[in-house]
Amino acid sequence: MAEKEYIIFCDESAKEGKYYCNFYGGALVGGSQHKAVSGRLAALKDGLHLYGEVKWEKVTEQYLEKYNALVTAFFKEVSAGRVKVRIMFRQKAQRPRGLSKDDLELQYLKLYYQFIKWAFGLHLIPRRKGGSRLRLYFDRIPDTREKVAQFKAFLLSLQKSTQFRQAGISIAPEDITEIRSSDHVLAQCVDVVLGAMQFRLNDWHKQKLPGQRVRGKRTRAKEKLYKAMLEDIRKLLPGFNIGTTTGRRGDERARWNQPYRHWCFHPKDTVFDASLAKPRGGR
Repeated sequence: MAEKEYIIFCDESAKEGKYYCNFYGGALVGGSQHKAVSGRLAALKDGLHLYGEVKWEKVTEQYLEKYNALVTAFFKEVSAGRVKVRIMFRQKAQRPRGLSKDDLELQYLKLYYQFIKWAFGLHLIPRRKGGSRLRLYFDRIPDTREKVAQFKAFLLSLQKSTQFRQAGISIAPEDITEIRSSDHVLAQCVDVVLGAMQFRLNDWHKQKLPGQRVRGKRTRAKEKLYKAMLEDIRKLLPGFNIGTTTGRRGDERARWNQPYRHWCFHPKDTVFDASLAKPRGGR
């Protein structure tokens, strides 16, 4: 059943890895579920004495058990169909060609726009009488006021597109908001999932401390959390492959229906640079 309102908590990472870059993530929750889902996760977070902001960069051996408990609870919400998660990224070996100076300057925001427009399959939302309202909550966008204003204008224009009009989706100017992620537990969960995927895809789980033959405790803790997360995802999507766009599995509406999806974004005009590709078997 379609909701009257949907909320997407969005996050991105400006950190660039050796093999993958341009990471974007989001968690979508229906308006009727938002308060209950956030309340359960926030209560668990407090019960675990995680009083500060939960972030991937804070994962350590000391906090691994607590983070694992929170992530497990988050994926239970995903499994129950109350939250949908999408992660988008770009393979660096697929180098875009023919980009203008303006394209390069606006690349970050243009990719963010593509993520919002397509990653969740919003145009496939079952239409309800009266339509559905979409709210977009972003962690602080690291760009100039002028570019952020331009970005928000592009997002507002989505409701005029054929796909969004057919799905009955509306967006009001006040519904595109920059938030403090420390105030929203769902935004914090997105940060942890996004960080884990970036960590694994760029082989940061193999990093060793300078002058050391073994990996540091923090790196090992992060890998354990990632593996637990991957197990939760594969319960939802058996055979899930972290580095490729998640298959539709014979369901044309999978981009909306599936609880969790990855999107490896490929620009239209690219050249493959083997020097930037991960070695075979390295995934």
